[in-house]
Amino acid sequence: MIENRKSPSRLSGFWVCLVGGAFFVALLAVLQPITRYEDCPNYGGNGNASAFGNPAWDFYLTLLLFGWVFLVVLEQTLSVTRRGRGGVDVALRAAGAIVLTTVASCGLFVNVAAVCR
Repeated sequence: MIENRKSPSRLSGFWVCLVGGAFFVALLAVLQPITRYEDCPNYGGNGNASAFGNPAWDFYLTLLLFGWVFLVVLEQTLSVTRRGRGGVDVALRAAGAIVLTTVASCGLFVNVAAVCR
């Protein structure tokens, strides 16, 4: 009997990472946060201000970034992600996706949510 096995996708294990990155780029384009310290409402004064028009987005962004990292970790546990790959390849792809997502979310949080603090 001949089996018809599909070869694994090259992006297998990176889908949530890539789609989540595109989502955050689009979200920040819509929200248009302050990116320069000089543009902050509290520039030259004391206190905390938000980089967003609605200060609640500081909290929402934090939750969304944690959720993104969680979903990337969850994607690495799916059997479809491991299909047709050896243990080392799976581990390297998982580590790459998780590290990339964590660094991107931390960098995004520091650059956007902490600019006016």
